[in-house]
Amino acid sequence: MRGGLKPAGIPCIQLLDDYRCALFGLPERPAVCLSLRPTNEMCGTHRDEAMSHLAALELATRPL
Repeated sequence: MRGGLKPAGIPCIQLLDDYRCALFGLPERPAVCLSLRPTNEMCGTHRDEAMSHLAALELATRPL
């Protein structure tokens, strides 16, 4: 893990059973989560599309 971030495809430890964030709206929510602005392109039409997009972003932005 770099910078304290988890790899794509690994569920966040704050993720509830219904996929909602347990820290949403709380000051403890990490800055990286606060800065994420999901779009229709990012989320797709279902969870599998969203996870695929996030994995591609991680691959495209990984350090060399």
